[in-house]
Parts: sequence; structure tokens; C-alpha cells
Amino acid sequence: MNNIADKRKAIRFNCLVPVDCQEGSVFAKTKTVDISRDGIGFISNHSIPLHEKIAIELALRSESEPVLVIGEVKWVRKLSDSEQYRIGLTFSDIIDGSREDLESTLNNRLSARETL
Repeated sequence: MNNIADKRKAIRFNCLVPVDCQEGSVFAKTKTVDISRDGIGFISNHSIPLHEKIAIELALRSESEPVLVIGEVKWVRKLSDSEQYRIGLTFSDIIDGSREDLESTLNNRLSARETL
């Protein structure tokens, strides 16, 4: 049986940051886990329905404007021994900014990691 990692088309980078959202929203106390040019993974206290579309603002670099994307929930897994869920989204549309901005930032991070 194929696992989730086998289905990934792009390199994922660890991205352990809290999600900034409206207080009381379903994303309260959510943290990102990883990011790629195609999607983002996070851990949430709430399950989110498959195929749900979510607007996400990605602050990639402090000196540039954020990239606004629409993410679609592709999978949800309940974490064992926890009340939390691991959720995977793919970027289905880029509203503001460009995929090139996203790819460039991630490629720069990969290059920096390889030279360390």
C-alpha cells in the first residue's frame, strides 16, 4: 500500500510555526508542520472536511508581500494517542503573488540547507 510520502511530487520543508487566525476559528491552536511548492501540512485540534477550500496567506519573506493561495484539504488523519489531526492541503489556486515566489523561496531554503 502506498503511503502519503510516496504521493508527494515536491520536496517538503519543515515549517513548524503557529497559524495566525481569528480567535475562536477552527484553526485556533493550529501549527504548520511542513510546506512545499504544492501544499502545506498542519496539525489541528479539529478535523476539517475533505475537499474544503481554505484561503491561506503565506508570509514567505519579511521583505516581500505575502502570497495568497487557496488550499484544498486532501487528507485528514487522527493522530494516535492524541485528540489532534494531521491535515494535508494542496494549493489549488494562487490568488495574489505567484507560484514562482513560492518556489524561489523554497529553493533558496534548499540551497542554503545543502551548503551547511
